[in-house]
Amino acid sequence: MNLRQGRGLLAAAFAIVPAAAQAHTGIGDAGGFLHGFMHPIGGLDHVLAMVAVGTFAAMLGGRALWLVPASFVGMMAVGGLLGIEGIDLPFVEIGIAASVVGLGLAVALRWSPPVAVAMGLVGLFAVFHGHAHGAEMPVDASGLRYGLGFMLATALLHVAGIAAGLTVGRLGAGSVPIARAGGGAMALAGVAILAGYL
Repeated sequence: MNLRQGRGLLAAAFAIVPAAAQAHTGIGDAGGFLHGFMHPIGGLDHVLAMVAVGTFAAMLGGRALWLVPASFVGMMAVGGLLGIEGIDLPFVEIGIAASVVGLGLAVALRWSPPVAVAMGLVGLFAVFHGHAHGAEMPVDASGLRYGLGFMLATALLHVAGIAAGLTVGRLGAGSVPIARAGGGAMALAGVAILAGYL
């Protein structure tokens, strides 16, 4: 992927993101796929975490570029099923906020764990995100369509993060302060979100 393609993917992904401050609407007449699609992009906490997953994957490179986001999407589907079935998961909102902090720090510190460790970390965080999506599915929505909606939105946010990470990575030595600033801003936003839940 070249710099122009990365910018194009980033612009396309952010074109679908509305100006919303917080997730978890859970209310409205939209059902099925569209409601599922809007849930992840309707909240700052979800958007930040999912973009950070893509950026983290781009920093790691190689197989992590697709394995890390795929791990998130797969485990988010598991969390979504738990939420749809009404199976309680403690500390969901704290887990979501902690994911923004943790993933922001991973980007800021340019942490480079083995791919399996990165997959495990994002997979753990994904369960909380998925549970929130599933628990707030409208009662009249199709679980399958709703799940496909939030999985597609998540994948697009990952693509935005990957595009951002690859674009910044092409700046060479100048990429380090940009990555640190971006990851640090995400982590600080996560702390602010977390403080709102405690």
